[in-house]
Amino acid sequence: MGSNPNVVEDCMGFLKLFSDGSIYRSNNITFQASAIEDNTVFFKDCLFDKRFNLHLSLYNPQTQISKKLPIVMFLHGGGFCFGSRTWPDIHNCCMRLATGLDAVVVAPDYRLAPEHRLPAAVEDGVEAVRWLQRQALRFKDSNNGSVKGEDDAWLNDVDFDRVFIVGDSSGGNIAHHVAVRLGSGSREMEPVRVRGYVLLAPFFGGVARTKSEEGPPEPILNLEILDRFWRLSMPIGETRDHPLANPFGPRSPNLGQSKLDPILVIVGGKELLKDRAEDYAIRLKKLGKDIEYIEFEGREHGFFTHNSYSEDAEAIIKILKRFMLETSG
Repeated sequence: MGSNPNVVEDCMGFLKLFSDGSIYRSNNITFQASAIEDNTVFFKDCLFDKRFNLHLSLYNPQTQISKKLPIVMFLHGGGFCFGSRTWPDIHNCCMRLATGLDAVVVAPDYRLAPEHRLPAAVEDGVEAVRWLQRQALRFKDSNNGSVKGEDDAWLNDVDFDRVFIVGDSSGGNIAHHVAVRLGSGSREMEPVRVRGYVLLAPFFGGVARTKSEEGPPEPILNLEILDRFWRLSMPIGETRDHPLANPFGPRSPNLGQSKLDPILVIVGGKELLKDRAEDYAIRLKKLGKDIEYIEFEGREHGFFTHNSYSEDAEAIIKILKRFMLETSG
């Protein structure tokens, strides 16, 4: 009789990978935050990928603004292994973005590792933009240029020519790869036009350690957890220098040849991921790309998404408003 499979990877008890390839995932997670209710924001869920039963949440603020609203797609974090649009902190973050930016927020889920290793999450990010494209074409093809019915009323409120993709942590990594995939002008997604990308502490990696990675651990994040996320999410047998982890790795595409829409990188000064985010911005700037880097001194990972109504969050909202205005064309 064979022995029982042993645990190969254990993520805080909530996610375990066993030697026989089986996976245990617990949904019994206690959240410090509770979901905020805001009657000024119309909220609904939509199925955007039937193949993998993937849903997104849509937040439509009921503003007094007469002009059409921009669209902000928010890609959540979680090391590619955790996270959902339904988590309270992610829901609250989307509420804050919708009301603070006067924008319709679209928050898709994506397939998680290790059940679905990369590039699955990136492919799902692209598919979420395709879903937007399908809605835009449906609206365009409607008889009178408007759509009736409560479920589709948001289509009358949005400007598909002003779409912004915001990604947090692993979502920031996805946003980078979507930016490279779509290129400047996002022509394959017409009439959807992505105007810019915002990377909040993007989850990038590499075999060689950075100074911030080797520095003091954060309360919710340490180097052991980061390495485990990579082992669970990368294609089997690959290292942290794989192009999906390291944008400037030995096998990564030459980003100098990529035409990219404007990118804004925001990171906390005490984040383990800080040096990689800064290096990413510096290298793209040297390649002539339109990129801006902003660092919040003394802040740690998730300082915006975990507390979306703080003074720091208000400052980020103002930065995003300015970025969106400057890149709207």
